[in-house]
Amino acid sequence: MKLPNDPVMLLSAVNTQLRDHYNSLDALCAAGGYSKKEITEKLDSIGYRYDPKINQFV
Repeated sequence: MKLPNDPVMLLSAVNTQLRDHYNSLDALCAAGGYSKKEITEKLDSIGYRYDPKINQFV
């Protein structure tokens, strides 16, 4: 799956994937070949950070 470039759309896509299919951000990135750094930086730019306890960006 290609991830959206728009940060808000990325937030929705990543949180949905984390909720429905993956038990961690690392697992999502490994399965999809995504850069964890790029995802976290893009979502940080709109004020969201990954919370591993709930496996979501909040």
